[in-house]
Amino acid sequence: MTKFSDLSLAAPLVEAIEATGYTTPTPIQSQAIPLVLQGRDLLGIAQTGTGKTAAFALPILDRLSRAPGPLPRMSTRVLVLAPTRELAGQIAQSFKTYGQFLKLSVGTVFGGVTINRHIKQMQRGTDVLVATPGRLLDLIDRKAMNLDNVEVLVLDEADQMLDLGFIHALRRIVPLLPRRRQTLFFSATMPPAIAQLAAQFLNDPAKVSVAPPSTTAERVLQQAYFVTAGEKQDLLHHVLRTEEIDRVLVFTRTKHGADRVVKKLEASGFKSAAIHGNKSQPQREKALAAFKSGYNKVLVATDIAARGVDVPGVSHVINFEIPNVAEQYVHRIGRTARAGADGKSISFVAGDERPYMRDIEKLTRQKPVLLDLPEGMTVQRAPSEVPPAGKNGAGKPAGAKPGNRPRRVRSKGRPGGANHGQGAHGGRRQSGGAA
Repeated sequence: MTKFSDLSLAAPLVEAIEATGYTTPTPIQSQAIPLVLQGRDLLGIAQTGTGKTAAFALPILDRLSRAPGPLPRMSTRVLVLAPTRELAGQIAQSFKTYGQFLKLSVGTVFGGVTINRHIKQMQRGTDVLVATPGRLLDLIDRKAMNLDNVEVLVLDEADQMLDLGFIHALRRIVPLLPRRRQTLFFSATMPPAIAQLAAQFLNDPAKVSVAPPSTTAERVLQQAYFVTAGEKQDLLHHVLRTEEIDRVLVFTRTKHGADRVVKKLEASGFKSAAIHGNKSQPQREKALAAFKSGYNKVLVATDIAARGVDVPGVSHVINFEIPNVAEQYVHRIGRTARAGADGKSISFVAGDERPYMRDIEKLTRQKPVLLDLPEGMTVQRAPSEVPPAGKNGAGKPAGAKPGNRPRRVRSKGRPGGANHGQGAHGGRRQSGGAA
């Protein structure tokens, strides 16, 4: 079995790794680090929580330590781009931790704080800069920094970085970089169309994939309820009361939806906070600090904001709304079952979200265990399951008698109102893969 000491890393890095308590690299680390040390461009794919940050931070720090140079004023030697402020901060902290015995500087720039602070920071330059694209371009436009000295470019969460929201920024940034550089892409998912786009930025890259590009964490028990959209909030309260929860991340598709969920949770006595793009940086930091400390056990987030939320002890992920991009589901449930722990994902699926759930099942090749609803709640059928008027009564679900309400699905008395593996219509539905 490979150990960090076998990877030919500089002695100060091995010492820093030992100080963290790690001895054995993860699969993505053991495969990627030697390739990056060779100077190869790299496309690395691995599940969230498998140690991708160390897979690029360690060989980059090794490179800088073996070829020390003057600090480039108004520039940087290593540029790491990340989609969110939280992820940028997390990556920078990893560089500081692994480089604690090296005389190297690490900086961050992102939105939500005064740009004057970043202008002052970049005047003296930095060895490693972790940035969000928008704030980086702000600095470049103000002529407060340049990219002339970049030796290594890293895109973390590359699928998100190359998605429509960031591709225009990247097309401005990349031409400003030296042509001779090392480029590293790391991601949990890499759909074929995005991989083709990534090829434009990489030069004869090595490829490392330690798991199928869109598989979900094996230690996550995936469950689902079919429920009406109007009853999701009540179902959320029920789950929070009946599940044994340490910390739970609740996902919505929109910022306003996250705020609505938190408002109703607070009104019902659940301490919670929201994190999304409309929140200021102090608000986001306060919400994360309360979540990490356990003061708030519930953090409601949008998909983009949750990138970089790396909090130990997240026992549950609740998909209050199903993502309309299937790959986002992989990122969501990757927030739990980290560092060898078990976790649980619970999805609230309304009738019009059934197609999204089918896309997720096709992508991940797994079906969540379907749970019985608590007594008094109703299953909302998908639009395709509702017959046209005149067959079973106008607008009545298939099998319903005229004048009857939609069928109620009763709880079997298990925690969360569910029989493990028991389908909402009484049949057993097994997970399509490891739970």
